[in-house]
Amino acid sequence: MSFEVKKLDGNMAELTITVPAADFDKALVAAYNKNKKKFSMPGFRKGKVPMTLIEKEYGAGVFYDDAANDLINETYPAELKAHEDLEVVSNPEIKVSQIEKGKDFIYVATVATKPAVELGDLEAIEVKVMDTTVTDEDVEAEIKRNLKQNSSKVDVTDRAAELEDETTIDFVGSVDGVEFEGGKGNDYPLVLGSGSFIPGFEDQIVGHSVGETFDVNVTFPEEYQAEDLAGKAAVFKTTIKAIKAINMPELDDAYVSDTTDFETVDEYKADVKKKLEEKKAADAKNDKENKAVDKLVEMSKMDIPEAMLRFQQEQMVRDFEQRLMYQGMNMDQYLQMTKQTREDMMEQVKPNAEKQIKSSLVVEAVANTNNIEVTDEDVDKKLEKMAKQYNMEVEKIKELVKEQLDNVRTDIKMQKAVELIASKAKEVK
Repeated sequence: MSFEVKKLDGNMAELTITVPAADFDKALVAAYNKNKKKFSMPGFRKGKVPMTLIEKEYGAGVFYDDAANDLINETYPAELKAHEDLEVVSNPEIKVSQIEKGKDFIYVATVATKPAVELGDLEAIEVKVMDTTVTDEDVEAEIKRNLKQNSSKVDVTDRAAELEDETTIDFVGSVDGVEFEGGKGNDYPLVLGSGSFIPGFEDQIVGHSVGETFDVNVTFPEEYQAEDLAGKAAVFKTTIKAIKAINMPELDDAYVSDTTDFETVDEYKADVKKKLEEKKAADAKNDKENKAVDKLVEMSKMDIPEAMLRFQQEQMVRDFEQRLMYQGMNMDQYLQMTKQTREDMMEQVKPNAEKQIKSSLVVEAVANTNNIEVTDEDVDKKLEKMAKQYNMEVEKIKELVKEQLDNVRTDIKMQKAVELIASKAKEVK
């Protein structure tokens, strides 16, 4: 077996892999044994036709494709593992350059390799930081959200609909007097003021009572997802079938004692404020880190191979497809519903794919340049955090991730690099 590398422009490379003739001949025999039941000839039972007769009848290359595919699938990953310093970052484009019985099997894999990064100056990074102040209004809003979670709903029949009511409506939408696809709903639950419908729709429900039928006039946003409706005026004939009001409990010491770990309203409010401060501090930390990395990416230089970018796009689309499956939908259904192609999706994710690649390369470069190390203690802390997050025993987490410990170490190393970048950034108001 031999392995040759030819560097190309744009961080591309040609990998020439030569498989000895003896190994290719063994692969041909394996391909014959795998496929021999498909062949029959007079004088032989099906599956018992000698390999030489099949080759004579169908041509010497009858088993070449299967043998080549098996050898490539076996040798390509093995050679990459043996030459990890090459850092291939794309799927290979394979071209067979020699294939003949009794001779070495030779193929060329054209791949993208990880580009070098010319880092910007970490000391020159400036980022605008978030305000972490928690106001009394923030606390009251959070308490109101918590009260809503413990609220009940009561039917309303003696007044018209108001903001924050939950209504049940039927509606039929039309543009220029013609009903459009997706513009009809029956027994649809709509919380007034939630902003879940077209701007202006929910406001026009306010003031109407159960049993009323009326027109709601709206204009679709210019950036509406359905291009045939974007920017157009529409009329929705709407009927209110039910109104429910939210009956929130009164915030007092009795309520606090019954529903929280505290005894008084003051204690409860202090805890709410503390948790909001912790959340805002965590959000501000993440925001600063993201902005600092983005800024360093802008200041750095790298040449991203198109094949590397394409590989990342494909991965993102596959991840989306996996999430669809968890929701009981396949990609074909989604594409049909959204009237787009897979290539359309590839184009949509391209900017984010490029951003992810650049961010990852820059953070990795910072980690390597600054000789960031990951200790066993770092790993233990990470696993303890994961155990707490998933409410599992630490030993169980260790068992689950023991095959991916290298990935855990990489994640820790990258996070340390991100924190280093953020620590260097100057904060501006």
